[in-house]
Formats: sequence, C-alpha cells, structure tokens
Amino acid sequence: MSNFKFSKMNGILVPILSVIMGFVLGAIIMLLFGYNPVQGYQAMLTTAFQSPKSIGEIFVTAGPLIFTALGFSVASAAGFFNIGLSGQALAGWVASIWVGLSMGDSPRLIALTAAILAGVIAGALTAAIPGLLRAYFGTSEVIVTIMMNYILLYTSTHIVNNVIPEKFISTKGTTKLIGENVSLRTEFLTSISNGSRLNLGIIFAFIFLILIWFLMKKTTLGYEITAVGLNPFASEYAGMSSKRIIVLSMVISGALAGMGGVVYGLGTFGNFFVQGNSLSIGFDGMAVSLLGGGSSIGILLSSLLFSILKLGGQGMPILAGVPTELVDVVIASIIFFVGISYLIKLILTKLETKKEPKASKVEGGKA
Repeated sequence: MSNFKFSKMNGILVPILSVIMGFVLGAIIMLLFGYNPVQGYQAMLTTAFQSPKSIGEIFVTAGPLIFTALGFSVASAAGFFNIGLSGQALAGWVASIWVGLSMGDSPRLIALTAAILAGVIAGALTAAIPGLLRAYFGTSEVIVTIMMNYILLYTSTHIVNNVIPEKFISTKGTTKLIGENVSLRTEFLTSISNGSRLNLGIIFAFIFLILIWFLMKKTTLGYEITAVGLNPFASEYAGMSSKRIIVLSMVISGALAGMGGVVYGLGTFGNFFVQGNSLSIGFDGMAVSLLGGGSSIGILLSSLLFSILKLGGQGMPILAGVPTELVDVVIASIIFFVGISYLIKLILTKLETKKEPKASKVEGGKA
C-alpha cells in the first residue's frame, strides 16, 4: 500500500473526482434552493433507466457526442483547440439531409453512402479552412473556428430558406423527412429498444472509437500528429511537415464532427430545421473529450454519462420538482472541475509527497 502512487492513477482518478465533485456541487446548489438532492438524483436515474426505450435514447444521444468528442481529441492531440465542432457538425447535418432528399428512391446502399459521405466531406471542408489558415498564415484557430460557427449557423438558415428546392421543404425553415432508403434507423434496433430512435449511428460510433484509437496509437500518421502537438519545431527538425499534419488533423477532426451531424440528421431527427444557436453536440463533445482524457474508452464512458444526465434531467421536474436548469448546473460543474484538473492533480501530488517522507522514515527505521 505504501508503494501506491497517485500520479500513476491520474488518468482515472481525475475524471472520477471531477464527476464526484460536480455531483456534490450540484447537490449543494439544490439544497441552497430548497430541493432534496437525493430525490433529485433518484428521479434522474429513474427517468434515464425506466424502460428499454429510455435506455435506447441514452445511446441515441451518445452517438453524435462520441463523434464530436473524437474530433476534438484528434485536433487536441495535434495541439489545436477546435472550438468549431458545432459548425462542422451543422454542415454535416445540412449536407447529409440535402443529399438524402435528392436521392429519391435510389437503392439504400448507394443513397445512404452518398448522404453519409456528403456530411463527412462537408465537415472536413469547413474544418480545413481554419487548418489552412493556421498552417500557412499562423492565424488563431480558436478565433477562426468561433467565427465560422456563426458563419455556418446563418449559412445553414439561408440554405434551408432560399437554396434547397421547394419540393424538399415541408414548412419554412424545415425540410421534409428523408426516405427510409437514407435513414440510419432500422426495424431491428427500433424493436429491441421498444420504439426508441436508436439507429446505426451508435454502431458507427463504436467502430470509429476503435478506428481512431488505432490511428493515433498504431499508425505513422497518429505518431506524427502527436509529435507535432508536443513540439512542432522538433517535428520539423526530425523531417515531418508540420503544415501538412496541421491541415490533416483539422480535416480528420472536422470529418468526425461532420459525421456527428450526419448521425443527428439521418438517425435522430430525419430532417433539418433552422437552428437558433450553435449545436450543443459541439460544445458537449468538447466536454466529453476532456472528461474522457481524449481516450476512446474514456470518451465512451463520459458520453454515456452526459446522455444519462441530459435524459434523466427531463424527469427531475416531474418526479422531484427540481428545475431542469439544475441539470445543466451539474454538467457545468463537472466541466468546471475537469477544467481545473491541474488543481486536482496538484492536490494528489501534494498528498503523495506528504506520504513519501513518512514511508522513507519507516524504511529508514527498519534499516
């Protein structure tokens, strides 16, 4: 027991402590406003796991989050803060629905493949812009991606209102539903989840968790992305093209975010409707990636946690009288503690260094 090192467990301890502290802070806030936190959290869990349908919806919510989180982790490994995931996912959503509606009664394999590719390419292209600007002109990818979120948000509104043919429009600002030939939903997944919106998106998400792990850990490109993220100057000296890696990492990041939008469009909703604000899956995906430490298994677990929080929170007003806004407070609290993970690591290190002198004294006494 004396050989236990907190530093070796940081990857597991810090996310767990962040979640626990987030729940504790959420409980304190509920108490301050006169609500019972035990009843509140009980209502959250009851709502999230009350039926096969609700469990299916947990995976429906987790699918797009996994993709945006993977997109953030790839860019982060290259040393970039891709805050434009919302806009890239939105581009993927619009493109996939537009192409899906255009495919008519085409065979399912061709129509679905075309719609997915359109969304992925749209996400990749919109992410390539800040990547190219950063690589060749040294611009801040944070500022560029934030501004592009707004550009893509209002561009999507213009496309739906003025560009997409009227035959694809249901009401102003809303497209018609796509056909079954381009939908990610299947009768099998719907039946096993008792009528939920569970779709192939979660299957694709599981596959990409493995693919991105393989890319980053087992391929030369993954090694180059990590090397550029650690030290671009040393990477250049070693013969790598940091500009190429910067653009590639952003393209991969945007393609993954675009795929999140595809799952949102072809799987969750089946159409596109004008958005008033940036997509939440972009910002939530960033939090999921940070909480999961950028690893595939961490992203999977944290995306499921976020889904449970979001879906379970819907039952808190009904079963416990707690406003749903407090669920967002809990999520924000978790993100807050993730953001100050350096402080948690520092505390763990302090605890470790306090233990070491005592241990060495004991060992010295025995000697």
